[in-house]
Amino acid sequence: MRVCLASTSPARLMLLRQVGIEPTTRSPQVDEEAVIAAVEAAQARTLPSEEHVLLLARRKAADVAATVAAEGFEGLVVGGDSMFELDGEILGKPYTPEAARARWQSMRGRTGVLHSGHSVFLVRPGADPVEAHAVAAASVTFSADVTDAEIDAYVATGEPLLVAGAFTVDSLGGAFIERVEGDPSTVVGMSLSTLRRLVRELGVEWTTLWNSAGGGTAASA
Repeated sequence: MRVCLASTSPARLMLLRQVGIEPTTRSPQVDEEAVIAAVEAAQARTLPSEEHVLLLARRKAADVAATVAAEGFEGLVVGGDSMFELDGEILGKPYTPEAARARWQSMRGRTGVLHSGHSVFLVRPGADPVEAHAVAAASVTFSADVTDAEIDAYVATGEPLLVAGAFTVDSLGGAFIERVEGDPSTVVGMSLSTLRRLVRELGVEWTTLWNSAGGGTAASA
């Protein structure tokens, strides 16, 4: 079974590769800010985090599914979107070192929630695409003893500038995270357990997606 990832996120691509799936990738042509603004204006309310990430995940997957279906693709199209919430405030990408530094100084010792939307389309020639979707969440607790010097060094690497919440759990930022509650892969960018469930809802066995050796290593004593 072929898989197309409706994202150019290196983290999501890495996750799939680690579990034996080598997908093709397509960049969805979705203006995220415009989509959210239009829906919120139409509904006269601010979308909560869960609805926000699910809406974007579905729009991204639908856009790519329509494109690849026209090219004769048969298989699954996977879309996702994530955002980090701390005390009711949505924390996106900080972009600048100053913003990232201030973010980390305010996050240390606190717990936030990473929301991740998932959308999977089953695409088959001659048939309308069928979709399954869900939202996963995981809480992230940051170490209280992270020093300003450590924050400065981390920010200087550039890693936190272009990621939601200004942190990673699977790279340099991982040492500053004390605890993750929930599926850890949710924090990386996509909940693998949720994705497996959605794939099975569409009548596809997860193991049929394996087309590479995977990137994990066995533990040893």
